[in-house]
Amino acid sequence: MVTNHDDAAAVRPLTLAWVSRHLEVGERIVRAEALHGGITAEMRRLTIGTRDGGTRDLVLRSFVDPFYVGHAEDWLNREADALTLLTGTGVPAPGLVAVDPTAAQCEYPSLLMTHLTGRTVLDDEGVETRVPLLVRQLVAIHALRPFPKLSASLEQGRPHLRPREYVALTTADTVVVPKGADAAAWAAAIDVIRNPAPPYEGRFLHRDFQPGNVLLDVPPSNPAGARITGVVDWSATSWGPPDLDVAHCSTNLALLHGPAWGLRFAEAYEEAGGILAKAATERLYWQVRDALACSEEVQQVAQPWREAGRPELTTRAVEKRLDAYVTALMDTLG
Repeated sequence: MVTNHDDAAAVRPLTLAWVSRHLEVGERIVRAEALHGGITAEMRRLTIGTRDGGTRDLVLRSFVDPFYVGHAEDWLNREADALTLLTGTGVPAPGLVAVDPTAAQCEYPSLLMTHLTGRTVLDDEGVETRVPLLVRQLVAIHALRPFPKLSASLEQGRPHLRPREYVALTTADTVVVPKGADAAAWAAAIDVIRNPAPPYEGRFLHRDFQPGNVLLDVPPSNPAGARITGVVDWSATSWGPPDLDVAHCSTNLALLHGPAWGLRFAEAYEEAGGILAKAATERLYWQVRDALACSEEVQQVAQPWREAGRPELTTRAVEKRLDAYVTALMDTLG
């Protein structure tokens, strides 16, 4: 019998049977709890009763929304391969248990993975302590060197090499300029991404590295002793310029904590040994590209933050911060 923490946690019958087939002999699912804050998929924590009377936790990701189901096979295969690659690297990522990217056995495309301790922290308080942790973790991710190996999806005949090349969907024609934004700054920023992408030396990218995908252990009595316990959501793993990952985290920090933190992150990344594009104009290209990409999805970004305890981050408030950040980026050109 599975006890659901709430109605949203209910695991569908075929998926329940699929999960059960991937448990150890004598284990059973005793509880399911919905995890909130995601955008593209339903997330559940499953408590597993073990043979010795104890428990352990797994996490189930299922793509249910019709739009995202259309991308699920690609995203889940990427995540499965990434989690396999990351095993033993020192990067704190979940372990892959099973994946059904085409919903051959489950009601919806799904992935089952181990549960990591820790929690996401999005508060302004303590950001000065957390940014160095984020920087060092991202430098470590970019230092990984994928090599040819067979993936966990060998049964599908897919040889695993390095992740596929990054995709930047934003174009100069799809940018959404916020109401009341600095028109001149945004016009200049849009002109920046009309240019071809600068040359780069490819690296292993998380592609959605930001505070919402990083788990932390923060001792109540010693916030300065915070440590990263996990990096999650590897479904967009790509091969591309480190600048792009840095730019993405910078944008998120700017929207969560103010433009100054977005600008600071790139500086801190280099101070920690990370390597970015040599020319300031090339670095600006990636920073602007990611910031403008966010213009198209401000509402989707802001809602999970409000649900996570930042009610002041309304769509309008985030738009204003995005405008301030884009303006600050363009001001760096002098």
